[in-house]
Amino acid sequence: MANKKNKLHFSTKSIHVGNKIDETGAAVTPIHFTSTFRQPTFASTSKYVYSRVGSPTLAALEENLAMLENAKYAYAFSSGMAAMTAIFMMFKPGDHVLISRNVYGGVFRLVTKVLNDNKVDFEFIDTTNLDTIAKAITENTKLIHLETPSNPLLELADIKKVSELANKNNILVSVDNTFMGSYGQRPLDLGADIVMHSTTKFLSGHSDVLSGALMVNDDSASEKITLIQNTGGALPSPFDAWLLLRSVKTLSVRVEKQFDNAGKIAKWLDSNSLVTRVIYPGLKSHKQFDLATKQHSCPDGKPVYGSMISFELDQSINLDSFAKKLSIITLAESLGGVKSLISCPYSMTHASVPHDEKAELGITPNLLRFSVGIEHADDLISELEFAMNHN
Repeated sequence: MANKKNKLHFSTKSIHVGNKIDETGAAVTPIHFTSTFRQPTFASTSKYVYSRVGSPTLAALEENLAMLENAKYAYAFSSGMAAMTAIFMMFKPGDHVLISRNVYGGVFRLVTKVLNDNKVDFEFIDTTNLDTIAKAITENTKLIHLETPSNPLLELADIKKVSELANKNNILVSVDNTFMGSYGQRPLDLGADIVMHSTTKFLSGHSDVLSGALMVNDDSASEKITLIQNTGGALPSPFDAWLLLRSVKTLSVRVEKQFDNAGKIAKWLDSNSLVTRVIYPGLKSHKQFDLATKQHSCPDGKPVYGSMISFELDQSINLDSFAKKLSIITLAESLGGVKSLISCPYSMTHASVPHDEKAELGITPNLLRFSVGIEHADDLISELEFAMNHN
């Protein structure tokens, strides 16, 4: 259900849309722990019949999620990969799908190990280059899937220009918005048709929920996704849906702090002699800084650059020794939470990507991915400095 309270600010809508006060007067949306619903007649057309098809808790969440991306429709899934799978299940043998080459390792594994025999032609290309995309389009191209910023190299695709190109060729555009989140980037407003989130990340924000979502404006795509969601049954539990609905209420204040911290830490890393490369869209050294400034903005229009930093340590630093010196920064996969996390994509999130392809992309063994939390920036810098200098 699309949000109609357009005059309210994003932070206000995050708290109130979908969070209706029911007949009991409860100020917080209740959780409906039920798999099935009593029907008034044998031929009932009640709104809720079976929880795999829909429930009040899920409906509240999906209304809230639609608001985040100014979408007509939203669909909740049990994980980001379940949501991503739903997108690719929309297509049939002979269809051609273009995908960002520097894509999350799980998506690479899904396409090359699971969906590789379904006769959909998946092609990985450099989606940072509009000419490359244009040349790759064929008469059977049905989807261009962008991951922007990408994981872990923070490469950007120009969503507006790609969407304009796709629209001319009657091609759908889907965008994985996990790395920026809805507070920093809203792809549907830039012309995309489908937005995917691993809502486990920024939208949950507390590393305690596993879930995913699709936000959609295209009516035909919505019909297909509705069927896939209902039939596949990969929905979040009522409790996870409720936790996510709760978490979105603090999205604005959490993410603003994370973005601010990341900007300070990226500048510090960029001046550190033990760091050989820093990738952060908010640094002018980022080759797509101008695009980031134009494309990434909070709801009031101010440019923002995210809370994800990738940086490469000098080869003199032993990664395991470095990690053991960390205390408030946790060595773990995932991102977007209030607690800072650090990982090594080469051996963790992108372990399934062949060595030669990682080398070609620039994913090196000493490249670290840092998800900046809401701790005090000075404490995070102090810990990184200690770990580097006591290796």
